[in-house]
Amino acid sequence: MKFADLGLSDKLLQAVEAAGYTEPTPIQAQAIPPVLMMKDIIGIAQTGTGKTASFVLPMIDILASGRRRALMPRSLILAPTRELAAQVAENFEKYGKQHDLQLALLIGGVQMGDQVKALNEGVDVLIATPGRLMDLFERGKILLNGCELLVIDEADRMLDMGFIPDIETICSKLPEPRQTLLFSATMPPPIEKLAQKFLTNPKRIEVSRAASTNENITAFKIPVKPREKRETLRWLLANDHVETAIIFANRKTTVREINKSLQSHGFASGEIHGDMDQSSRIAELNRFKAGEVNILVASDVAARGLDIKGVSHVFNFDTPWHPDDYVHRIGRTGRAGAKGRAFTFVTEDDAEAIANVEKLTGAKVKPFGKEDVRVELVEAEPKRESSRKRSDDRKTEAPDRDEDRDARKNKPSRERKPRRDETRHDEARPARSAENRSSRSQGGRGRREDNEVIPAGEWNGPKPDFLSVSAT
Repeated sequence: MKFADLGLSDKLLQAVEAAGYTEPTPIQAQAIPPVLMMKDIIGIAQTGTGKTASFVLPMIDILASGRRRALMPRSLILAPTRELAAQVAENFEKYGKQHDLQLALLIGGVQMGDQVKALNEGVDVLIATPGRLMDLFERGKILLNGCELLVIDEADRMLDMGFIPDIETICSKLPEPRQTLLFSATMPPPIEKLAQKFLTNPKRIEVSRAASTNENITAFKIPVKPREKRETLRWLLANDHVETAIIFANRKTTVREINKSLQSHGFASGEIHGDMDQSSRIAELNRFKAGEVNILVASDVAARGLDIKGVSHVFNFDTPWHPDDYVHRIGRTGRAGAKGRAFTFVTEDDAEAIANVEKLTGAKVKPFGKEDVRVELVEAEPKRESSRKRSDDRKTEAPDRDEDRDARKNKPSRERKPRRDETRHDEARPARSAENRSSRSQGGRGRREDNEVIPAGEWNGPKPDFLSVSAT
């Protein structure tokens, strides 16, 4: 199916094509036609599947005709966080270039003056977080009785953040004959109740099982002691072919500490959390998207809805307190069909939390180092004729390697400078060439003996200490 088959206008199709898209995702293919038919929608899809465009695109065509009035937005989109609201605004700007639509972004952390000015001039699309919208409404700066279309995005996150009472108040102020679209990655009972109360005969679209994780994401758990988390994280960042990564922590103070630690060890990292003002948060996100830093340490403010392309890894430095947050966190990778990897650090105190995650997702999270550690641990090497031949080769080569070890033992101690995290992380990367293999031949801590048989599927690089911890 192509976007041209969904009933969108030619101008909009040109904008979609200019953005580099030709085929809709499943949620877009199923949601766009009924939205254009002015039906209420409940859209359930795992994060990273294009939910935002599934309502932005048809809204642009719906709002293409009509007249805007001061203080009375024609449509309203509610988002749980400032970042998600800003992302929705970016989608409107990208796809609505050929349409005369005015939008206003009402979010906290910025001055109200420009927001009030935009409302006075009239807007077609109002994108807001519930808190700032309620604030302006109570000040008499906005009227909601002209709103013809309501979108509640990331509804389950609204529940987690305690916004449901505000959502109910806002819905009660909107005109009764309206179109309402509700999108979410999960659908807990309170959200179902909200949908029943404020949606009229909605069409339910579910393109994946609720609370399921993306099949393009390979997820692992790592049993670890609390004091070993940072060293384990650094080892993985250097060893697992990390291109770009988001590291999640449960507390804002932990976010700051991790970022500071990573920077002190030479990693290019940044941070984003709720204590930062909006301009600083946007600046950090832009640095990450532009590649100025390839590691972003974040609290859950960044877990929901953010579409950052090319994130190869997600690390849960802390096992999330709420299992739903696990789904959204790891959903930052494996987006738009790409492959991704997710690691969750599990301490003894996290046993119940990780059990809740596995119960929600309906799947066990594999212990790292036990199976399927990496699809390609090393680049393909010339195949030996048989396992017996490999055994003979080991026996033949063993004396030479023993001599090499003796020679290394006799090297002056000043040539080797031990440090706490001395393991040369580059060793576990694929061998790029004979020259690279030679330059990385210094043994790291945890190396197995040369003649030790490694069970199939287990880690065959330098073995870090944390792989010896028993699985939770």
